[in-house]
Amino acid sequence: METKWLEDFVSLAETRSFSRSAQLRHVTQPAFSRRIQALEAWAGTDLVDRSSYPTRLTPAGETLYAQSLEMLQALHNTRAMLRGHASAGQDVIEFAVPHTLAFTFFPAWVSSLRDQFGPIKSRLIALNVHDAAMRLVEGSCDVLIAYHHASQPLQLDADRYEMLTLGTETLAPYCKPDEHGEPMFRLPGRPSHPLPYLGYAPGAYLGQVTDLLLKQSGTAIHLDRVYETDMAEGLKVMALEGHGVAFLPHSAVTKELRARKLVSPVPPELQGMQVAMEVRAYRARPSGKQPAKGTAQALWTFLADAAGDATLPKP
Repeated sequence: METKWLEDFVSLAETRSFSRSAQLRHVTQPAFSRRIQALEAWAGTDLVDRSSYPTRLTPAGETLYAQSLEMLQALHNTRAMLRGHASAGQDVIEFAVPHTLAFTFFPAWVSSLRDQFGPIKSRLIALNVHDAAMRLVEGSCDVLIAYHHASQPLQLDADRYEMLTLGTETLAPYCKPDEHGEPMFRLPGRPSHPLPYLGYAPGAYLGQVTDLLLKQSGTAIHLDRVYETDMAEGLKVMALEGHGVAFLPHSAVTKELRARKLVSPVPPELQGMQVAMEVRAYRARPSGKQPAKGTAQALWTFLADAAGDATLPKP
């Protein structure tokens, strides 16, 4: 049994909605349902009455709900006590960052911080977007850095979390050039000859943004998915080997574009084949019970002054 199953179950008990809880837990509804089913399999009984709407708990579910609240609170209290012993690490800022940003944006961003803010001690926790967001929700990091697009916002409570915009990023298609320096593949492809497509695995944040870009294209794009992975770096490596077209953040391919190892497969007449995203930083709002680390607070104040806005927009 995993702790996150209990957290999922508590969310379901409080929202009475699978779809809303899945959204709050930053996971797809099918994946959320599977985790509730896994918890029921562990418990050996039904916990949710699926015949009613809004969703209701069974008597066994009501019992587990009460116990879950106590167990999770005890775990959180224990973690807080353990962290109290780690005073030597108070000057280390812990960042939870999705894999792609960890490889692309983060190293250059930290370098710019050293020039403007001064040296910092940092710990990078590279995860998928969902798990990175959960690190922040669970209090296991000081700062979350993630992409933001209006179609795929992180569901973070504005009363509990603050946000800063750190920069912008462009997502666009790229492929390997041929021996003449021309793209090996040219969009939009043809129905009879779709282009080999290097795509993100289902549920990946950049995959969802790419799907939106393709749907909103004014021209039908003909692609044949031949490979998929969660990570943009994995797609870039395959694109460099000439295996197909990949939609990648510009910061991930800057050097390759300069060296002409990757090129755009988009002809001049095909417009709108890129999408802009923000790179945002989030943190829990400090409180009397959970004040921010001194170094983390100083950094946030510096970033807020630079951005001019440290407020998470209200829904």
